[in-house]
Amino acid sequence: MAAVPPSVAPPPRLRADACPGVLAPHDAADGALARIRLPGGVLTAAAARAVADCAARHGDGAAHLTSRGNLQLRGLRRDDPDALSVLVTAGLVPSRTHERIRNVLASPLSGIAGGLADVRGVAARLDTAICACPALAGLSGRFLFAIDDGRGDVAAEAPDLCWRARTATTGTLLVAGTPVGAVALADAVDVLVSAAEAFPALSSSQWRASEVPDAAARVAAALALPALALPTRALPDAHERHSDATELRDCAVRSPGVGGVLRDDGGRALVVAPVLGELAAADLRLLARLSPQVLVTPWRTIVLPSGGDPEALAAAGFAVDADSPVTLVSACAGSPGCAKSLADVRSHARALTLSAGERTHVVGCGRRCGAPHGAHAELVAQVDGTYATEVVSGDGRYGDHRRSQAPQAPEGTA
Repeated sequence: MAAVPPSVAPPPRLRADACPGVLAPHDAADGALARIRLPGGVLTAAAARAVADCAARHGDGAAHLTSRGNLQLRGLRRDDPDALSVLVTAGLVPSRTHERIRNVLASPLSGIAGGLADVRGVAARLDTAICACPALAGLSGRFLFAIDDGRGDVAAEAPDLCWRARTATTGTLLVAGTPVGAVALADAVDVLVSAAEAFPALSSSQWRASEVPDAAARVAAALALPALALPTRALPDAHERHSDATELRDCAVRSPGVGGVLRDDGGRALVVAPVLGELAAADLRLLARLSPQVLVTPWRTIVLPSGGDPEALAAAGFAVDADSPVTLVSACAGSPGCAKSLADVRSHARALTLSAGERTHVVGCGRRCGAPHGAHAELVAQVDGTYATEVVSGDGRYGDHRRSQAPQAPEGTA
């Protein structure tokens, strides 16, 4: 099945957006599902402990990382009025009207290692500005902002609006991946909010900027930004979004890989990955003990800016080395949590975490929830108990269809 070309506008949305939050959880097969927004991926030790308490006392015992750098709690009791009060008390819901649109990515290693600009704190300022703008309360819960420090990591995550650094103080506004004008870092928050304010006037029925024909040109016109030569489609590879490839010359990495990271100040940071993006309550409490703040990434990894304790994290089950197959495998919720799933995909994905050799996402139906951006293989559960394997290229196109049995753990492993 080929992906829909970006130049072809999808049909209008015919139903209301039901993207979950804390105050409006989704009614899943295993109980209520609450999504906790973490602008910039910032999770303080106090917030981690609050999430751990809520997961242990009211949910399935774990927090689940999402592909947007947020957290989800599953298995919450639908009739428990106190289930989520601890999250509100911990400050994780600063706005009741804007809760679901606080989707803000930021380059997690910015100010720590690499990048052209230090964008630490910009996501928090953008979050405050979003919550202070009444016009943005009606945006879809799927609308995504990003602050990219120039390395192209979060710009590659298909944000609706993105500020991407070109130098330490200047950058470009991207609308659905298309550059529309030069914007100084000091003005990034104001311009992103103004661009978001323009979106409702472009469409009354679409949720994402990529679904609106000529969104980039229309936003540029609404903001009176300097005219740029606009490509006819959103470019799939973040490296192609600038005509001058030398802008990326000094960027050490795009998305941070698991393992130790040499900080710009000579110290060491650490990136770790929990198995299938699941953080048990004990894992959250361990992170809170090891670091006053960690960063949740959209690649289902955790950055500990000060390095933490690799041995303690490994003993708790985190992948701490780049060659761990854990880093290559992700999965949707699957059965029994999701009523639409055709298989217990997470148990099958756990088998893959012992031996995977390529980036693989395991899903229980054709919706392919939580699929990563970029090239990967997708194992899609079928009604007969098998999986269809489809290779997804870097531009989102599908090919190389195969059928296989459910993944099994290698012999001699538990």
